[in-house]
Amino acid sequence: MPNMPDASSAQSSRPLPLTGLRVVEFTHMVMGPTCGMVLADLGAEVIKVEPVQGDRTRHLLGVGAGFFPMFNRNKKSIALDLRSAAGAEAARRLAASADVVAENFRPGTMARHGLDYASLSRDNPRLIYVSHKGFLPGPYAMRTALDEVVQMMGGLAYMTGRPGDPVRAGTSVNDIMGGMFGAIGAMAALIQRGITGRGQEVQSALFENNVFLVGQHMLQYAITGQPSAPMPERVSAWALYDVFTVRDGEQIFLAAVSDSQWQTFCDAFGFDDLKLDPGLATNNDRVRMRPTLLPELRKRLAPRGAAELASVFERIGLPFAPIVKPEELYDDPHLRATGGLADIRLPDGERAGQMAGAALFPLMMDGERLGVRQHPPVLGADTDELLESLGYAAAEIAALRAQGAAA
Repeated sequence: MPNMPDASSAQSSRPLPLTGLRVVEFTHMVMGPTCGMVLADLGAEVIKVEPVQGDRTRHLLGVGAGFFPMFNRNKKSIALDLRSAAGAEAARRLAASADVVAENFRPGTMARHGLDYASLSRDNPRLIYVSHKGFLPGPYAMRTALDEVVQMMGGLAYMTGRPGDPVRAGTSVNDIMGGMFGAIGAMAALIQRGITGRGQEVQSALFENNVFLVGQHMLQYAITGQPSAPMPERVSAWALYDVFTVRDGEQIFLAAVSDSQWQTFCDAFGFDDLKLDPGLATNNDRVRMRPTLLPELRKRLAPRGAAELASVFERIGLPFAPIVKPEELYDDPHLRATGGLADIRLPDGERAGQMAGAALFPLMMDGERLGVRQHPPVLGADTDELLESLGYAAAEIAALRAQGAAA
């Protein structure tokens, strides 16, 4: 893996926007941790409350192997057994110190431990409480939801796959966006708290997030009366807007999305016959001719290499994209040059100490990227420090550990 600068060593000394904010998160998997990661990247002190065995995502294989290191940077870790009276009491004392509490467990779980909004807000009316669920309150509220579940029932899998073959999107889109919406809600509630002095509960949900994503297709049907076809079968708004297989089997996405771009494309490749064809004069003309035009373009472009096509399209300012696998992004020259990847230390046993590039939050503030100030935490790394800050004596902390209520 290429060497990349450690973002934690390159951070500016200026305070980040949420410096001084304390967030306590009772989260697991992706949705809740994403909310915490956003707030942490923006400067909040985020404390992850884990079971004494650790967040299960620390040990997942396959597509889950990247969950923990991706969504738990810039956080502290305290390990408590909420099923024990002593562990739950410590968690309540910690939550009482928070500006924001975030959770993503099934409805009713937090209430059993006295960690729901109603319980915590009685003593702390300024608390912002962010609940991440499968569904907002309603008939589906008690269903168990996953990203893939809501993609199937919310139209996204239908739109992504070919007819009769629904396919989930290639990443945890609803989990990640649901966590982002939770963070947006938290920041809006903090602004309102500054005005009114009172906190509130914010709710974000996978299903409603998914419906928001496909809302454009719902409105397409409302406006046109025609159901939106799955993306592989869609009627494109542009004629040249597709993946082309070229020399040596390489693939590249090429596009021309206006009449002037079409003319630029034809001029660059010497396709005067296509440029002057009256049947291809306008974008809508070309869309109607797409069934015959695309095969012709594929035949003409097939002898050229992907790098050659990319060079031409970049020079003339037309949209293009190589077809890239996720692992190839570690060598992307733009990400490397702009600091879009930061070294993190993986906290999971055998691989601890190895370095892996993590994608940073995709924005700049005051000309700087929001980097990694703290590597994903080792389980319970901050348990003693945090319990001491809550007034626990060393003997009490030792007793909690002896009971298995903390780790």
